[in-house]
Amino acid sequence: MERTGLKWAVAVLLLFNCGAIWCQVKTDSSRVVKVLSFNILHGATTKGDFNLDVLAKLIKEVDPDFVAMQEVDFRSNRSKKYDLVTELGWRTKLAPLFARAMYHDGGEYGEGVLSKYSFLKTRNVALPYVAGQEPRAALEVVAALPSKDTIAFVGTHFAHEGNAGRELQAEKINEVFSPNGYPTILAGDLNAVPGSGPINTLEEMWTASYDRENPEPTFPSDDPRLKLDYVMFYPKNRWKILGRTVIKNTIASDHCAYLVTLELLDE
Repeated sequence: MERTGLKWAVAVLLLFNCGAIWCQVKTDSSRVVKVLSFNILHGATTKGDFNLDVLAKLIKEVDPDFVAMQEVDFRSNRSKKYDLVTELGWRTKLAPLFARAMYHDGGEYGEGVLSKYSFLKTRNVALPYVAGQEPRAALEVVAALPSKDTIAFVGTHFAHEGNAGRELQAEKINEVFSPNGYPTILAGDLNAVPGSGPINTLEEMWTASYDRENPEPTFPSDDPRLKLDYVMFYPKNRWKILGRTVIKNTIASDHCAYLVTLELLDE
């Protein structure tokens, strides 16, 4: 009887430790998505020069699946007539896509996406804005993961000044992307802090990845004090946050890049 009792005790002990030893839920690497939101300051560094290699180095080091870039120039004079997304795509070996928000300085200005995966579908959504402010856009790409799941990824940049424009942009984002048939990630420089009107509006639909108890600031890069850069997802039950990191590089841009790792879940 003592031997039998010992066997049962061991069995029960193993059962209760199953999660730690034998029954760990494994992450499916084919459904893990690393997302980087990065305001690239139109290719200029905080030193005032023009250095795409600094940007490319940061991107390559974190090895993201998707990058949402803001303040992106396309063949403008201030960026030496470079197509910044294509140049960074070449340097990082990622597929590039640019979306114009406005014409600027002999070229164009807007959003950029870099992706490890080919694009099944893309669209550029013009966002509403207040008179006197720069036009803004949301760039969406639809892609298939290695798991063969299809997802959507949206990069955007909200108005620099005034909550009125940002409120309109948040409402438009919700309106346009709520009917999406695919699990969707939203990333970008939203120029608004947690708890503000525009962020609250977005969070009526989207789940944010930041720590609500301690939202880590992303701006300015040399002394971060404000949380302006975000990664959000929809619907809530299709995504799990595996990790998040604010990348404090004081040279590459005046914003810190924000990296979030997500896992796509079953319905």
